[in-house]
Amino acid sequence: MKNLKKFYKIKATPPEVYAALTNPFSIELWTGEEAVMSTRAGEEFSLFSGDITGRNLQFEPDSKLIQEWYFGEQPEPSVVTITLTADKYFTKIELLHTNIPDEAFEDIAEGWDESYFGPLKEFFE
Repeated sequence: MKNLKKFYKIKATPPEVYAALTNPFSIELWTGEEAVMSTRAGEEFSLFSGDITGRNLQFEPDSKLIQEWYFGEQPEPSVVTITLTADKYFTKIELLHTNIPDEAFEDIAEGWDESYFGPLKEFFE
C-alpha cells in the first residue's frame, strides 16, 4: 500500500471548487461522465460512469471532503482527503490519498492529474 500527497491550484473560490466536487450536475459538466454524489456522510458515490466508486465519510462545506474509495477486497480502506484553502484569486487544493494498492498506484497518481484535477482546472480557467 502506498500514500499519495499532491497540491493543485485552481482559479476559482473554495465554494465554487467545493460545488464542482460535490454537486453531481457540476461533476458531469467537467468530467463529461455520469456522476452520483451527495454531501451526506455514509452515502455511496460513483464518478466517471462508475469507474470510481466509494463512500462519503465527512464533509466540511467549502473546505474539505473525505471519501473512502473502493478497490476490490482490500482489507484497509483507501481514503481520499481533499482540503480547499482560499489564496487570493485561487483555491489551493491539498490531496491526500492513503492506502492505494501498489499495483494501482501509478494509474491513480496519473489519474488525479489527467482525469480529475486537470479537467477541473480547465473547467474554471
